[in-house]
Amino acid sequence: MSIKHKIATAAVTGVMGLMFVGETFAADLTWNVSLWGKRRAFTEHIEKLAEEVAAKTDGKFEIKLHYGAALSKSRENLDGISFGAFEMAQFCASYHPDKNPSLTVMELPLLGVGDLETEMRVAQALYKHPAVIADLERWNAMPLMPTPMPQYNFAGNGDAPLAVSDFAGMRLRALGGIGSLMEAVGAVPTSVTASETYQAIDSGTVTAASFAPHAHLSFKTVDVATWWTKNLNPGTVQCPVVVNTDAYAALPDEFRTALEESVAPALAHYLATYDKVYEKWWPELDARGIQQIEYSDDELAVFAEKAGPIYDAWLADMDSKGVPGQELLDFVKTEIKG
Repeated sequence: MSIKHKIATAAVTGVMGLMFVGETFAADLTWNVSLWGKRRAFTEHIEKLAEEVAAKTDGKFEIKLHYGAALSKSRENLDGISFGAFEMAQFCASYHPDKNPSLTVMELPLLGVGDLETEMRVAQALYKHPAVIADLERWNAMPLMPTPMPQYNFAGNGDAPLAVSDFAGMRLRALGGIGSLMEAVGAVPTSVTASETYQAIDSGTVTAASFAPHAHLSFKTVDVATWWTKNLNPGTVQCPVVVNTDAYAALPDEFRTALEESVAPALAHYLATYDKVYEKWWPELDARGIQQIEYSDDELAVFAEKAGPIYDAWLADMDSKGVPGQELLDFVKTEIKG
């Protein structure tokens, strides 16, 4: 073989080698997900998503979960997504309402969301609204799936609030929109941290605390509670899982399909996880003899009336930001009705 032929053969072999390296690199793709805290019910759908994507792509597309704010602080996840520090993240709208005002419509009190399935369905519909899409596009983000949180309710010790007027003067652990609502009915909301809530109720510093059922179990407030507001449902938080739009656009078709087709089983797993929480919750209340307060429609109407000024203030805030607040609110209320 001549020197010229050897050089040509080597050149072709080198080019082909580069082609194979490129193909291998494109097939072995890893997306990093920024989370906080530890693995828990709140993150189970993301765990399942990663599992499904890996199975659908024979392990070629890895979604790697980073807990403990290893990649970013929880209140900075949207910023990290905006400049591509990671490809996926979870955040809560109330952490930075000015960054995602359109999503805060789901955190208004007394929307009337009765269960996780409704919360999930309404959130998924909301994510397709042009105002929400535009809102998140400012951060180079697109919503992938919701983290449907149960409605918060109060567990407390002492005289049970059987009517709206009974909350007057009561010191409560209640944050955000829920705190504003309870203040409107005469209560005194405080910002006790979750980890301090058990001691606060046990010592009488506060009478009751608002959490979702799983958190009442996790933070042991159920151990010192004598009553529970079964259907007050004052509100919850809106915590989407979002992806970087550039990373999403760069996905090979088969990876994009695998990602999209993994959302439904991920959310189904999430709901099943919370079913197990509720399987523990109701027997726990019964076993402890905790009074379950179920308010009449008339009493709930009084709560709703007290929420009026909170809605007015939110709508005014949306107008000042150029966000179609009334349109979003009407949209959500229609979706809730199904």
